[in-house]
Amino acid sequence: MDHAGAGGRRPDDPRHAAAQHDAGGPEPTGASHRQPVAAPPALPHYPPWHRPRIGFPALHRFALCSVAPVLPLSTLQEAAAPPQQVADSLAAAVDSATASVDSAAGLDSAAADTSLNAIDHIGREVGEAGRLLISGEWELFWTRLYEGLAGLVVSFIPRLLTAIFVLILFYSLYRAVDSVLHRVLHRSRRVDRGLENLLVKTYRIVAWVFISILVLDQFGVNVTALLAGLSIAGIAVGFAARDTLENFISGITILMDKPFRINDFIEVADTYGQVEEITLRSTRIRTLNNQLMVMPNIQMINQKLINHTILGILRVEVPFGIAYKEYPQQAREVVLKLTEGDDRLHPDYPPQVVVTALNDSSVDLSLRLYLADPSKAVPVRFEYIEKIREALREADIEIPFPHLQLFVDEAKAFERSFLMQPHLPVSSASDAPPKAEA
Repeated sequence: MDHAGAGGRRPDDPRHAAAQHDAGGPEPTGASHRQPVAAPPALPHYPPWHRPRIGFPALHRFALCSVAPVLPLSTLQEAAAPPQQVADSLAAAVDSATASVDSAAGLDSAAADTSLNAIDHIGREVGEAGRLLISGEWELFWTRLYEGLAGLVVSFIPRLLTAIFVLILFYSLYRAVDSVLHRVLHRSRRVDRGLENLLVKTYRIVAWVFISILVLDQFGVNVTALLAGLSIAGIAVGFAARDTLENFISGITILMDKPFRINDFIEVADTYGQVEEITLRSTRIRTLNNQLMVMPNIQMINQKLINHTILGILRVEVPFGIAYKEYPQQAREVVLKLTEGDDRLHPDYPPQVVVTALNDSSVDLSLRLYLADPSKAVPVRFEYIEKIREALREADIEIPFPHLQLFVDEAKAFERSFLMQPHLPVSSASDAPPKAEA
């Protein structure tokens, strides 16, 4: 019976002799003397995110490394340079070996190509490189640095090129759709400019988010987890920015309900002006003093608002008064003559002069003008106030104004006056008491 040596090998095993020779033991003699077995070639080092499927050369080296401890030297030498028949015999084992290696290592190509694995690997490589750099092992440091950079470049360049292609393709599509959408909305009569801006901005935001997701997906980013994180962050931001969110919803309500539009003349918060812009957060109004007033949309909805343009015809009232001794019909005829030939007035609605009140000292009247252009309401009103005053003055029609009449009873007024009592002695300087000497 053969007695196995150290490690379960027989004494006549050539590998046992080679091990004794390397350890300084006695060299074998006779026919049992053979050359030591060369070390099998090392497997190439690949980063975790770039592990190619094992092909025939890699499987060949893997087979050599796996069977080296149990096969005799002659078999290893034949396998070191396999002839065609050996290659054919190993071809059948390629698929099974590949599947076993992949399943044993747990290499799922979809799971391995993730940015988390790449980041973890880069972190480990940087830490190992730092350790080698501090310990002074320069050769190992440069080797690991070269292998890491090479693997990173090989795996990153295809992804970068794919991401650039996706970006160019979808950006071109985005520009084409944006141009068509803008043209269609601009020509539509049912969509005003504020709603058009809202739809265009919404489309642009959604399109860029979609393009960004596609580009990030090419780099292996877990888009589902990213969207989930953004959703949670959005909820937190929504609670923190509640006022902004309320104005945003109010802006959408204004654009959909259309209580006023751009270029409308409105009156809100005791301010009269023209609407210049409607955004999702605020409404910008140009006042008569050429001041730009920015109102939050939530206030535009909650406060009382008067739209002077929505009906297309604006009535302007110019109040004035006459004395009780004057005749309202005469004043009406004088004032209506001022409106003749004014093309700013609507032709289908003639001006009117009506009596509105009987006050303590005047009969109040009002001139009603109907304008086709509501933007001219304020200058027309100022103009007719001045014209009415001059016309009534020329027609000798009194315009009452508050005045005070004072009636004095002279007897009672001067009864206790000092001047009306001459019998009282007038004090002189001699009657004054002497001054005290110091």
